[in-house]
Amino acid sequence: MSSGRDDGGAETAGNDGDGFDPDPERVERLREIADDVRGETSESKQLANILYRTSDLYDESEETSPEEIVRNVKFILEVNERGGLGR
Repeated sequence: MSSGRDDGGAETAGNDGDGFDPDPERVERLREIADDVRGETSESKQLANILYRTSDLYDESEETSPEEIVRNVKFILEVNERGGLGR
């Protein structure tokens, strides 16, 4: 299994060299876990949303980066802290 790096430590594979190769099995696994943990509480919904966003890193049809996901997760947490989008 390739680590996405050559002997010199440079990125050789992934989405534009970011090290996140498309992995449909990982996408499916993360999204199944997200569906399992999603519940009625805002915390469980947040966790499910974070897992879905993380799965996008490995989804060939999605274009995202870890930085975009971190920004999105921060936004999710800030919105929840304020009590929702409408406040």
